[in-house]
Amino acid sequence: MGSLTSIFGIPSSAYIHIPFCRRRCFYCDFPIFVVGDTRRGENFNPISEYVERLCDEILITPAFSQALQTIFFGGGTPSLLSVEQLERVLNTLRVKFGIGEGAEISMEIDPGTFDLEHIQGYREQGITRVSLGVQAFQDQLLEKCGRSHRVDDIFTAVDLVRQVGFPELSIDLISGLPHQTVDIWYESLVQAIQLEPTHISIYDLTIEAGTVFGRYFRPGDKPLPSDETTAQMYRLAQQTLTSAGYEHYEISNYAKPGHQCRHNRVYWENRSYYGLGMGAASYVDGKRFTRPRKTKDYYQWLDAGAIIDCEITSSEDFLLETLMLGLRLADGLSLEALTANFGTSTVNRILEILELYVKPGWVEISEQCIRLQDPEGFLFSNVVLTELFTQLENP
Repeated sequence: MGSLTSIFGIPSSAYIHIPFCRRRCFYCDFPIFVVGDTRRGENFNPISEYVERLCDEILITPAFSQALQTIFFGGGTPSLLSVEQLERVLNTLRVKFGIGEGAEISMEIDPGTFDLEHIQGYREQGITRVSLGVQAFQDQLLEKCGRSHRVDDIFTAVDLVRQVGFPELSIDLISGLPHQTVDIWYESLVQAIQLEPTHISIYDLTIEAGTVFGRYFRPGDKPLPSDETTAQMYRLAQQTLTSAGYEHYEISNYAKPGHQCRHNRVYWENRSYYGLGMGAASYVDGKRFTRPRKTKDYYQWLDAGAIIDCEITSSEDFLLETLMLGLRLADGLSLEALTANFGTSTVNRILEILELYVKPGWVEISEQCIRLQDPEGFLFSNVVLTELFTQLENP
């Protein structure tokens, strides 16, 4: 295995966490701060303070020599930022790291949280890609999820985005929601396609401890769809979206040709990136670090000099992470690259384990790469990965 620096490369991507939301969705366990339905960056001092402290962190972060090629504003709800606050963060990133020409700069936005002036301002500041948190096209499902928007807000938001002319529009949808049927799911898929986004992300609901859903539901219990039904939803999404011209390039993501998310590929290819802001995770030179998840703790950490206690990635961890992330991609993993990084004997062991899943049609092994088959291999990826990890950890 080569040096970690040569393997991971110099980071040229940055994730920026904006931890403010109007409400906490019933499935959400992200590090956020609820501000209510009327507050946003222009009229809420805690957002202004956070932006100042976030910029402080950016300025004290050790920088490498490569300019940023992708930036992702996630949350939370970054569209609660004022245009001036977004400008402040981007200018600070530009001063500290540099931003490359043609960089992909993504921003998560929620329907009903911005107007034409905001979205025009975001575009003028350099945002090239917006990811719209739609989740469902049924008011009753949005209400049951604790979302602050309704279906009419979705169409208004898309119209505003179109008026401004963003080159990239992504839409997020969630399957497996309480009371969601296959027919309702198909309706959401069709509605999404009719809006003609360049990218669609499909996430299966995960019940997390400590969330509203975690208190009321257990996986597989009604009114949640059964495992068989959610598998049917996954297959239906694959069939419907690929028939509409979207490439299923990652387990949960579909894109029109030439419109894959460059930033998210950094994660799946296990490359280095900066993570900045409350609760954000960095992965630099084989070292992982997650910032405090509460505002007070994050500010105290900054006041103490942002001392980082990193979790160092071992060669074994790097192998397992490479397999777990890389097999999410339709491209799969290059056997040449795996051999260069981990050696022939390790790769032969991986191939031996995966051979079990070739006949059922879950795994494809060629001279160039290994990949999970679409849709069955993706659908049962956890089964494949569990067996792979168990065998590699216990030779």
